[in-house]
Amino acid sequence: MALNLELISLLACPGCKGALVLLPAQDGLCCAACAVVYPITGGIPIMLVDEAVPLAKWTGSKAE
Repeated sequence: MALNLELISLLACPGCKGALVLLPAQDGLCCAACAVVYPITGGIPIMLVDEAVPLAKWTGSKAE
């Protein structure tokens, strides 16, 4: 499923309400302020603080 980039641009980090950046592989949304990545699974961003992966531990989405 293709990502709707226009809708992705409207999303904000649920933790700090800051800007999110779509990763080049389009498998996650990065919040630089929180240093976390919200994974994108099956074309759907998982925007739950508890599901965020620390940026230092991000290896890419495993369930695509």
